[in-house]
Amino acid sequence: MPTVLIIDDNAAITMALEVLFSLHDIAALRAASPEEGIALLERHAAVIDLVIQDMNFTADTTSGEEGVALFRAIRKRHPDLPVILLTAWTHLHSAVDLIKAGAADYLAKPWNDERLVATVKNLLELGQANRALRQRLQGELRQRRELERHDLRGIVWQDPATERVIHLACQVARADVPVLISGPNGTGKERIAEIIQANSQVAHGPFVVLNCGALPAELIEAELFGADAGAYTGASKAREGKFEAADGGTLFLDEIGNLPLAGQMKLLRVLETGRFERLGSNRERQVQVRIVSATNADLPAMIRAGTFREDLYYRLNVIELKLPALAARQGDIAPLARHFLGAGKALLPDAEAALLAHAWPGNVRELKNVMARARLLSAGPEVAAADLGLPAVPAVAGAAPDAEPDRDAISTALARANGIVAQAAAELGLSRQALYRRMERLGIARP
Repeated sequence: MPTVLIIDDNAAITMALEVLFSLHDIAALRAASPEEGIALLERHAAVIDLVIQDMNFTADTTSGEEGVALFRAIRKRHPDLPVILLTAWTHLHSAVDLIKAGAADYLAKPWNDERLVATVKNLLELGQANRALRQRLQGELRQRRELERHDLRGIVWQDPATERVIHLACQVARADVPVLISGPNGTGKERIAEIIQANSQVAHGPFVVLNCGALPAELIEAELFGADAGAYTGASKAREGKFEAADGGTLFLDEIGNLPLAGQMKLLRVLETGRFERLGSNRERQVQVRIVSATNADLPAMIRAGTFREDLYYRLNVIELKLPALAARQGDIAPLARHFLGAGKALLPDAEAALLAHAWPGNVRELKNVMARARLLSAGPEVAAADLGLPAVPAVAGAAPDAEPDRDAISTALARANGIVAQAAAELGLSRQALYRRMERLGIARP
């Protein structure tokens, strides 16, 4: 229940206000003097949400100087606490000065109950919202400072969605458990894997990368586990695999969904025992390797289709980090663009607007290529939208210029964007916030 502190030397007034507020589920504390009011405020600062104070406390005084002094004392100690000034002696110049100094309102006695209650409720709601905002900002600041104590491998980000992934990556880095990073191609999954390695207990060990989608299926086992001479055609000498190379460090298995079933079975055994055999060998080898894997595939769907082992999935997916598409992390686009553009070049506002409107099907990889091209093609130190070479935002079929998209247009755009609101907004020529507002107005559920 919200609490109001009433500071007035007239007991009848404080009692009347307490009864009035109790009818609206608002608790009240009462003080008869400035000194008592300050003392109560210091003792109960954590629960007091608003102060209502008189301006005169001495019987023969109507100047309001006592109230001004009390107000300034409250404002000095609690600069964000809303204060309503209440007096039978209204001085316009005092009211103006104190409102400028931060008073929430200035009401004359006798007051209007409805107006007073409405003012108090509005201020309580505003105070609650401000406190929630401050707590969120303080939490974000603490999290950012905590992240800065980690080795982030130079990653550039601004969007809260990316920060959540980075924070979780740092949080789980020191735990010796497998991590699965999921997300579309080009979103930066390998950089997240590097952050996990850099902050892990094996940070000084090797970081070995194997792209399971870049090798023929018949060579993946040899790449993972190594091969003795003669194990397959062309194997003229023995070679170590990625597991041996990563011993004492981290093995990053990119595109793990492309690993064939035979390789999945052997990988499962290594995860369970730490032991494996090279192709063409009967001698077991023992390694200590942290596994981080990544995929853009729907592994549960592959399990249902019989192309990915369920037991391996649960072994790899002790912790899953889901990295959103770049279009869903719009706060990252401009900082990344400036980073890729490099020193000596600046983005013009129309270029930044074009970047935010683009759907980025190629994600961060596409953005990096666009900025490299823009750096080469822009004539001067400033990059304009025309230098980016991005396609124009398509107009919504059947929509007149400047017309608001209707329910069908929004639903169609969301379907084409697979539920990614930022991408649908770019297609419709709207900001993400504008699209959210229209979805709410039209009763369209958020994806």
